[in-house]
Amino acid sequence: MMLLSENLLLLASLLVFVTILVSKVGSKLGAPSLLVFLLLGMLVGTDGIGLRFDNYEVAESIGHFAMTIIMFTAGLETSFAETRPVVKQGIVLSTLGVLFTVVLTGLFIWITFGRVDNLPVLACLLLAAVMGSTDSASVFSVLREKKLHLRENLSPMLELESGSNDPMAYTLTIILVKMLTTEGLSANGPFSLVASVLGVVVVQIVVGLAIGIAMGFATKWLLDRVSFPSFALTAILILSVGFFTNGIASKLHGNGLLALYVASIIIGNKARLKQRKEMLHFFDGLTWLMQLTMFLMLGLLARPSQMLPLILPALLIGLFMMLVARPASVYLCLLPFKDMSFKAKIFVSWVGMKGAGPILFALCPVIAGLENSSEMFNIVFLITLFSLLLKGLSLGKMAKILNLSYDEAPHVETFGIEIPEEMGMTRDHVVTLEDLASGATLRDLHLPHGIRVMMVKRESQFLVPHGSMVLHPGDHLIILMGDSDD
Repeated sequence: MMLLSENLLLLASLLVFVTILVSKVGSKLGAPSLLVFLLLGMLVGTDGIGLRFDNYEVAESIGHFAMTIIMFTAGLETSFAETRPVVKQGIVLSTLGVLFTVVLTGLFIWITFGRVDNLPVLACLLLAAVMGSTDSASVFSVLREKKLHLRENLSPMLELESGSNDPMAYTLTIILVKMLTTEGLSANGPFSLVASVLGVVVVQIVVGLAIGIAMGFATKWLLDRVSFPSFALTAILILSVGFFTNGIASKLHGNGLLALYVASIIIGNKARLKQRKEMLHFFDGLTWLMQLTMFLMLGLLARPSQMLPLILPALLIGLFMMLVARPASVYLCLLPFKDMSFKAKIFVSWVGMKGAGPILFALCPVIAGLENSSEMFNIVFLITLFSLLLKGLSLGKMAKILNLSYDEAPHVETFGIEIPEEMGMTRDHVVTLEDLASGATLRDLHLPHGIRVMMVKRESQFLVPHGSMVLHPGDHLIILMGDSDD
């Protein structure tokens, strides 16, 4: 049964509906939702129910579209305040960490399989480069599904790393694909080859950063001066900026993913966004839709019957990457940061999950028509499944074993009121009999200097507070703690 037909909308809606229901069951069993999406795609694919989809060019285009939205949302949700203490660690891991992982894994593949099957070193490095990044969608999804709250600023560092290392892996993948498809490119010797690779990487990073910074501050300037009647219009505007940033950076030989990620971080932290919470909810829902679509689509591309002979090499490569290459790269990159504990480095090594990103990058050699590209795609797919299954199920347990997780702080209930962070810290307090011991009015509470009650919620009523208001046990007070000029 062909997927690309007049029944596409009906089939897609049914598939999405079933996937969301199944993911709910999977989450109760501890399975990451993205793993469920991927497996369901395989189940209904050619080797399963028989839904056929084998257009790699369309899949690559849809995947890149989805990745753009996912990375843009990740940038908007990245907080300068939270990531500032770990920004150096995150950047080193997302650049040098990816490079070290690719080199170590590529050499292992060449020594273990390449010499036997007469595979060129570049092909082995390409397979490693495709899998070089940790997948942002997988890391964000698992950390939030498991509700993991980590010590030593690990959550912002891991999210920064996973959100910013896709550009490095994608750049290496594109460079190696071009090398393998261009005759005589490596004829000038290894030094010339290394110099050309480094040159392209530097241009990609520099141009990507420059375009991202310029577009981010240009959008901030616009949003600070122009207001729109609806937050949805603002959200669509800045999303269009993300796509434009990606496209213009790519046209100028920069890294489009890096550019849009940097631009979205600047917009999310510097621009004055009205109804920020509602806007982030909009992007969060859009991101889930993109993740679901991408994982389902990649699952449809998979051919389990072709993967069976590749299980052993995929398992060996995956184990080497997870247990040797990733830990070695993490330890090397984090060696200068003495304040990070050994336990934290172990956990960072373990979090390196694969996901849709590596599978999407594996489409590049297939589309380019490289020899053994289908086997490469299947190996990457198997390693991704293995990584999601093993690490996705064990992440919470690993954090507890290493004593790096803690219980979530009490949620501050603001009853739908959006309070800018600049105004101060918010707290909600339930009035008790002890609070009313000195008097029943708000004035009798004798609140310290700098603390104000903004709203009182009594059962289903919202009351504007004043000094002579009589309080009742059980009333909810929304308290703002900040500077005061009186």
